[in-house]
Amino acid sequence: MASSNSLHLSSATFAKLSPHPFLLANLQPDDASSPSTRTNKRQPKQPRLPYINTSSLSHAHGSAIVRTGDTTVICGVRGETLLTSAIPNYRAPDDSSGANVDEAKDYDLLVPNIELATGCAPNFLPGVPPTTLAQTLSTRVYSLLHNSKLIDVSQLRIYSNPEQTDRDQDGRPGEAMDADETDEFASDERIVKAYWVLYIDVLFISFDGNPFDAAWAAILAALRDTTLPLAHWDADREMVLCQQETSPLSLRGFPVATTAAIFTAKERQKKGGGKYWTLVDPDRLEESLCDETVTIVVDRSNGDTKFLGISKSGGTIVGPELIRDLATVAESRWEDFRKATK
Repeated sequence: MASSNSLHLSSATFAKLSPHPFLLANLQPDDASSPSTRTNKRQPKQPRLPYINTSSLSHAHGSAIVRTGDTTVICGVRGETLLTSAIPNYRAPDDSSGANVDEAKDYDLLVPNIELATGCAPNFLPGVPPTTLAQTLSTRVYSLLHNSKLIDVSQLRIYSNPEQTDRDQDGRPGEAMDADETDEFASDERIVKAYWVLYIDVLFISFDGNPFDAAWAAILAALRDTTLPLAHWDADREMVLCQQETSPLSLRGFPVATTAAIFTAKERQKKGGGKYWTLVDPDRLEESLCDETVTIVVDRSNGDTKFLGISKSGGTIVGPELIRDLATVAESRWEDFRKATK
């Protein structure tokens, strides 16, 4: 007769054979005095602490590595110049027609791309087209970059004349000009001749759930680390000249994304009743068992909480009361990322 020990299943085996009952058993323990705990030992509303390292790439204008638990993302920002003459239907920023020109969006000055590396998780295989998840993340990041107005587009403009500085023909600081030369130089109209285009590449080297929060945090940290060469248009050479001197890219605020998933008991799924749990910063196992997620983007850089976006997908559980509860968690999450970037 088999011993009782032979019938015992390890936690890892139990999780693979019956993932939903395994997570439910942790969230709803038999002992009522025991706290509700997720399989990763976190409380339902306890996120993973972020770790951020910047200037990680030598050949990028800005870079960052962000790790939250076993999700690790690296982001590199590279600036390339784009001549206005190469932009179809280009309109100057001070268009006299009064047309509303969104330079960053209309001219594609911010180009994010997200890639899930082979080996970052078992379901990402080599030699396959970009996954639906990667394309969805790129679209969401693109939307948040523009909707948050994170970057002042005036920093990306390259003018026909340097701004109130004395430079020689090579664009380097030169000898001081006399009054007549200064007046003649200042009288020339400063027009936009080119833009910096920021290519923002994000690579997941380890994937364990909640990719949007991690990808956005990496982008935010990399942009804060970005410095661009001072550049201007040289009319004689008809080209953009860059100097060795650089200028840091300044951002409008510090928006942080917080995502939570809703885990429901089987009886609720079947009958519409029963318990549910809000799992903040879900891992890969939890995401596979949840049909409803919500993401809140907040910015507290000015002292007050500013909501930049609330998005929800799937399910019918999340309502105003739960949104208010998650807003408090998002404020605390903002502090965690702020501390990690210092």
